[in-house]
Amino acid sequence: MVDINTKSISLNSLGIKNATIRYQLTSNELHQVTLQKEQGVESSLGAIAINTGEFTGRSPMDRFIVKDEITKDEVYWSNINLPFDDNKFDSLYNKVVNYLSEKEIFVRDSYACVDENYKLNIRVVNEYPWSNMFAYNMFLRPTEDELQNFTPEWTVINAPGFMADAAVDGTRQHNFSILNFSKKIALIGGTGYTGEIKKGIFYALNFILPVYKNILPMHCSANVGKEGDTAIFFGLSGTGKTTLSTDPNRSLIGDDEHGWTAENTVFNFEGGCYAKVINLSQEQEPEIFSAIKKGAILENVIMDDNGAVDFSDTSITQNTRVSYPIYHINNIQKPSIGKNPKNIFFLTADAFGVLPPISKLTPSQAAYHFISGYTAKVAGTEAGVTEPVPSFSACFGAPFMPLHPTKYAEMLSKKMTEAGVNVWLVNTGWSGGKYGVGRRMPLKYTRAMITAVLNGDLKDYTYEDYHIHSVFGVAQPRSCPGVPTELLSPRATWNNDDAYYETAFKLSNAFRNNFKQFEEFASEEIRRGGPQRYAY
Repeated sequence: MVDINTKSISLNSLGIKNATIRYQLTSNELHQVTLQKEQGVESSLGAIAINTGEFTGRSPMDRFIVKDEITKDEVYWSNINLPFDDNKFDSLYNKVVNYLSEKEIFVRDSYACVDENYKLNIRVVNEYPWSNMFAYNMFLRPTEDELQNFTPEWTVINAPGFMADAAVDGTRQHNFSILNFSKKIALIGGTGYTGEIKKGIFYALNFILPVYKNILPMHCSANVGKEGDTAIFFGLSGTGKTTLSTDPNRSLIGDDEHGWTAENTVFNFEGGCYAKVINLSQEQEPEIFSAIKKGAILENVIMDDNGAVDFSDTSITQNTRVSYPIYHINNIQKPSIGKNPKNIFFLTADAFGVLPPISKLTPSQAAYHFISGYTAKVAGTEAGVTEPVPSFSACFGAPFMPLHPTKYAEMLSKKMTEAGVNVWLVNTGWSGGKYGVGRRMPLKYTRAMITAVLNGDLKDYTYEDYHIHSVFGVAQPRSCPGVPTELLSPRATWNNDDAYYETAFKLSNAFRNNFKQFEEFASEEIRRGGPQRYAY
């Protein structure tokens, strides 16, 4: 048994009474407690493996923002930013803290935002030890001196075992994740999926930073080269943000959430990484594989009797993941701040196989594609999906963006212009045909393209060096070091021009139809950044 001392800390101000409080336990202590409670199993890699239960991913339709004086006129209320009644929140909050009272609970003080000028102190209250270990991994860890005078600004209360009564509590179903900006509380219940904990704070920062601090928050990864040049990688889940930013030749700033300041620096919000591990291999992704050791948490993976993980097994979920503190990666930037952004990559897993594997964007195209946030769902990822389906998520992170997408796009466009960055669209999806016909773009070639950009090997626009795509209007290079020339033209890989253009026009129409919701807010220049032709 682990000998755990209970530090004297009161949660009476939160309404949690007579609880046995396990405060600021170490990662190792939380690992051992999870094993003792039989809530997890140790894998052969040393990481603990847990099952998050009913929910193995985010539940976007069960995320709410309390509509009050702070938010009512600022938030872009939509089918993503759902309003929640203030009085209903108070009632539900009281139920949750009463549920946690008299229980053993795990409390952690931490903070978000590496840049001292924008630090946000956070207190996390968890029902389960492994949820608190996730908070240790993902948020920034105060020093002992910092803890002496620690005052939390925001509080995360996480009670996976509490089930809401939708008819009474105002939720959609029994699970919920609710932000209250007046009370500075993120209230999470009914779901064990740990990603809700970190995304709750990201959601809050995506409101706080642009509204009050003039900081652009970004759903992206970032790294920095030996010459101090910062690269930023935007992309939705499964497009390669974590994989491509974890580069042995560049220092990792962070893999998911960053801010871009007026001083032209990029800083990490987090203290760890949360990577997908579907089909993970030591050969393809050695840095991430090596990070899976004691201190890491594997979620919803399948292991054999000896604790060996089968990373190809998706019988629980396609969304198998690992969280680990950023120091599990050898080559990291200290502190997690970069300067002088030089290149931005928009990552998309195009399952239609019609976008070039890499193309250079004009400023108007960059704004258009940022607002669009395209990737594709493939057969088998969701019930009923049998063909590739376009998926658009504004700013490559719509579920976490409380303001109107054009607000973030305007900030990004301004910063791109001021910094003189180059913007690239990278298709990590399919080549030679759509999903089921073509094949996934080999990671080694995508890495080679990224490296060529970062090394300055891809030149500026000239007819000799680039071909302008006839449907999407983007500039695709005619050659790239380390990449077979035939792969750079998606049309050429199909060997069937009619089928290629039919599919390309189908996707271009999907782009245009999706963008209709933004047209009245977008300038003519931005509108011209999209595909200009319909299929006929």
